[in-house]
Amino acid sequence: MDWQGQKLSEHLMQILLLAFAVVAFATGYIMGSFQMMILIYAGGVVLTTLVTVPNWPFFNRHPLKWLDPSEAEKHPKPQLAVNSKKKSVKKN
Repeated sequence: MDWQGQKLSEHLMQILLLAFAVVAFATGYIMGSFQMMILIYAGGVVLTTLVTVPNWPFFNRHPLKWLDPSEAEKHPKPQLAVNSKKKSVKKN
């Protein structure tokens, strides 16, 4: 899954969970059944999981272009700067 696919998956998850929560609450309120509300929401969570968790092809529309290994060898890795100066603390 590419970066934009992850963003799409996150948005789909939020929208679907909110939609199922609203539908479940409304149905549970109208029917007067807490159990029905929980069942509808649980079904929404399962459906949302099936839509957003697997790596579906529409989440891979913008693949990353990686550098060839032969090209990577030409460019050395950047070195971290090490600060060897330490402040000395005098005790009086």
